[in-house]
Amino acid sequence: MGADEEHRRPDGVSDTTVEALGKLSEALETVERARGRLYDLHQLIGHADLMLDDAVQLFRDAGHAKLAERIETDLLGRNVIAGRWTFQIVEDFDDNYYGLFKELDRQARDELVEGRRHLYEAEMKERRRTHGRPGHEARPQDLP
Repeated sequence: MGADEEHRRPDGVSDTTVEALGKLSEALETVERARGRLYDLHQLIGHADLMLDDAVQLFRDAGHAKLAERIETDLLGRNVIAGRWTFQIVEDFDDNYYGLFKELDRQARDELVEGRRHLYEAEMKERRRTHGRPGHEARPQDLP
């Protein structure tokens, strides 16, 4: 039977348009992965900063007050880049890059293919699957 309606290209949409939308979607997926890594950075740096409290106390307990003081005053709570903690980096990324990327992806789909997603992949699935073979169904409702 093939892909469901929401994964079929509307009449008159060219192969090049579907390919361009597929490339834009792929780029957005890559940005999504990068965004996840930014959140990883945010959480890891935050966790490390909180661990410094224990390190400072242990250095003090071990008689290394000067080193403990330097860690506490110069490193603990320090900006990771000029003027910013990681939450500010994440917010700036979301507001000034990620948000626009998502908006343009949606705009392109809305204007060109009635908002449909993953047309390139849906068509690739149709080309690559073995029709009539178990495990190669077009849609979940096509399962025996």
